[in-house]
Amino acid sequence: MSEIVVSVCMPAHNAEKTILRAVDSALAQDVPLEVVIVDDAGTDGTGALIREKYGNEKRVRLLVNEKNQGASGSRNRAVREARGRYVAFLDSDDWWAEGKLKKQLSRLRGTDASLCCTGRELITPDGKKTGRVIGVPAKITYKKLLTSNYINCSSVLMEREKALEFPMEHEECHEDYLTWLKVLKKYGPAAGIDEPLLCYRLTSAGKSGSKLHSASMTYRTYRAAGFSRARSALCFALYTVNGLLKYGKAAVKPFAKASR
Repeated sequence: MSEIVVSVCMPAHNAEKTILRAVDSALAQDVPLEVVIVDDAGTDGTGALIREKYGNEKRVRLLVNEKNQGASGSRNRAVREARGRYVAFLDSDDWWAEGKLKKQLSRLRGTDASLCCTGRELITPDGKKTGRVIGVPAKITYKKLLTSNYINCSSVLMEREKALEFPMEHEECHEDYLTWLKVLKKYGPAAGIDEPLLCYRLTSAGKSGSKLHSASMTYRTYRAAGFSRARSALCFALYTVNGLLKYGKAAVKPFAKASR
């Protein structure tokens, strides 16, 4: 196998119904990579399925957590085990468009961006396209990120060393959002590719399933970032307004992204 450039970090918990599409979309990327799957102490046949399908695929590595670590803990383990200069995050129920990583590598190498993310198309829980696309700005500053989380985790490509420096922590909040805030604060703006290179599955389950609960997690994210109550409340108010503008009245109201 040629030198690994990108390590795809994929947490998986009882993901046997969706994970093959996710892995296949990663393997179809035209860059030297590995896919590091962390089976997070699941009880279904995810691990057996991966071994059966990719047992002879040297680019796929399967790690198993003896105890459930959650999505953030599993991502952190994958980053620690990664062998590429860059890491990309991909949830086990999402998938990528062809050419995603190549476009992101080109953007990162052509700028001093701290990380690169992309737009996404929303997918129903059963895998059908909704026709709704959520774009991203070409440049996402720390100040801009404070008012809305433009960076979707399954779209992110970044240097492994930065991911190691700022692991995902604080399960009580949006831990990925907290990580992006830390990275941008230290290393500067992120680059966005305004194309739906991520197919992002929606579901009614998970810790973000309740809009009210998700809102409280957003507020706690600002508190975990060290903000005062007053500043956290101001950021949350701006976040709420931008969220309404981003999703609009036609948002798929019954669904929200699950956290694994």
